[in-house]
Amino acid sequence: MIEVVTASAITAFVTAVFNGAAGEMGKQLLLSTHAQIGRTLGRRTPLPTSESGLQALGREISSRLEPGRGQTQEWAVLLGSMPLAQTLSPGAGVPPPPRDFTDRAAVIRELKREATRRTKGQPRAALLWGPPGIGSSAVALYFAAENADLYPDGQFYVDLRDAAGGQEVEPVAVLHRVLGEMNVRPEDVPATESGCQDLYRRLTNGRRALVVINHATTVAQVRPLIPNTPELFLLVVASGPPFALEARRIEVPPLKERDAKELLKRAAGADNVARAKAHLPEILERCAGNGYAFRTAAAQLLDAQTPSAESLDAPRSSDPVRSTVRAVCARLPSTTVRLCRLAALGEWPAVTADIAGWAADVSPQEAARTLAEAAEAHLIEPLGDGRYRFHPQVGRYLADTAGPHLGAAACSDAVSRVLTGLMNRAEHAAHAALPESWRVAGAPERGEPFAGESEGLAALVTERANLLRAIVVAEEHQHDDTCLRLGRALWPLVLKAGYWAEALPALRTAARRADQRRPESSTSPALHFQLAHCLGQLRRWEEAEDEARTAVAQERAAGHLLGEASCIEYLGLLNLYRSNGSKAAECFAEAGRRYRLLLDEQGEDRQLRRALALLERHTGRALWLQGELAESRARLNSARAYFEREGERYNLARTLTDLAETAHTAGARTDALAHIAEATELLPPDAAPHRQYLTDLRRRCEAMR
Repeated sequence: MIEVVTASAITAFVTAVFNGAAGEMGKQLLLSTHAQIGRTLGRRTPLPTSESGLQALGREISSRLEPGRGQTQEWAVLLGSMPLAQTLSPGAGVPPPPRDFTDRAAVIRELKREATRRTKGQPRAALLWGPPGIGSSAVALYFAAENADLYPDGQFYVDLRDAAGGQEVEPVAVLHRVLGEMNVRPEDVPATESGCQDLYRRLTNGRRALVVINHATTVAQVRPLIPNTPELFLLVVASGPPFALEARRIEVPPLKERDAKELLKRAAGADNVARAKAHLPEILERCAGNGYAFRTAAAQLLDAQTPSAESLDAPRSSDPVRSTVRAVCARLPSTTVRLCRLAALGEWPAVTADIAGWAADVSPQEAARTLAEAAEAHLIEPLGDGRYRFHPQVGRYLADTAGPHLGAAACSDAVSRVLTGLMNRAEHAAHAALPESWRVAGAPERGEPFAGESEGLAALVTERANLLRAIVVAEEHQHDDTCLRLGRALWPLVLKAGYWAEALPALRTAARRADQRRPESSTSPALHFQLAHCLGQLRRWEEAEDEARTAVAQERAAGHLLGEASCIEYLGLLNLYRSNGSKAAECFAEAGRRYRLLLDEQGEDRQLRRALALLERHTGRALWLQGELAESRARLNSARAYFEREGERYNLARTLTDLAETAHTAGARTDALAHIAEATELLPPDAAPHRQYLTDLRRRCEAMR
């Protein structure tokens, strides 16, 4: 047992706890640390947010600890309980490059030079950029494949094109994606952006690894990933002009004629290219060195098709991608082009047979056949599992030409059908995932229901990028009701699946629209409540409190007592996790008065009784933080009795954990150990974080002998 606890060790621990995992046990450790600091210093001390404040706190705590004392031993155990990931675990790796990749030798040499140069204190990082379709992504994939031996500790790849529904991805969401690729369990991902960055740096420190971020759009998304160790290489790919990243900027130029012909031969076969020799000048001119354009042309040659006069004579554009798509559309059946134009209108992150069928008003079976035909012509990219994606520039061209070819009314109807289809699916999924929650709408009449909670939640997770995008599309097309209903249907996604950072931009859009168009609706405060929850999970306390107070005010103005009580309860939780036990207790008491008013008005109600039991538990925790231990144990035992009667094993285990903490603080070691044993018996085998927390709490109790 280490009996000398240094100020630097305490500072590092408290910082890690503040930035720690956002799950229930991460917040439990935050509360326990608050309580331990209070016992050591004899006063309530909120965690400082500045580095200097944390260092001062660490020095003050250390000055109060004496070797051999029980409190010093407990601090030593507490410091040892913080799990720190020490090893980097390779994930799925980088996708393979296209088989027809050709040349780019000069660009590859520049990348290799940056990856292997002497660092001299400068991080190894490169920004690949070029116009859409030029082949920047293919260069990055080829470099990774050719230089795998440089990175024995792993290659990690994140494509931002499929995140956040086409909106700008928040930096913390990028960090979450990267840590996920490094096999960090969701429950171990830190809550704050700085915590995620710290974990990323600890994982990669001294590791020879490659991190590839594809389709980045802003410097803020990737700046936290800049290496702090010379062995790590960060490769960022931007489709379009470069941005001001602290990295070597490497432009991907158009293919030279010789390399373009080689690509055509590799992709289509030398014999097919030879048969089209008379048309090669027109193909080379139209493709203008663009990798996407040449691959699309090769698909036509591979089918042993001579380019049609119509496609060769189509009007030229300075943009080779648009010229190529125009040529492809000229030779495909009109029904295929029509479906693709309508499906491209929403800029959906993933196009399925359902989405395409809704857009074109055809059956899913017909849409699936048509999408497969479009993929053969390189008009859309297959992603697997029946999902497709338009290259951004291709999708923009198809959407731009949909109106002139099909009419504004047809385009508007197509968007409406897709939005309606996604909304019905989202509401069915949300209802299945939280069947008893008043915070989600009932299942709609249209659409297919889901079998159970797990199926509903899985559907929301799978379709989340399209749902987030649908909120933005609904706002742009002034489908206010759809925008707000989609936002509300995200509640299980943020409550149970943890997609707080990804959902933030879309929820902000929906809440803003609600404030502008439906300020008196019940949906507006519900959206602000969801925002508060997301921000609270990310420990952006002030922003979370602002959103929660807005939700309280709107629920009160609407006379919605249940919503008002729930929002006040959440305000209490925000204060609780910020170590303001007295303010938290005030909020819990206020929420309780409203729940009881509802009971008086409505009569006996199981959900209201459960809400009051949860408030008893929260109040017990707040009183524990304040040192009012006898009252804390009384409140917690009241909650315990309810959860025992109702057979709620999980909430009973959580309450017993709180009772163990309170008994430990009171010096009732035997009671604390009994509560720990009982809570452990109630937990399922997969509740690893909670089980580990109880193990650490037992060690702390034993250290206080």
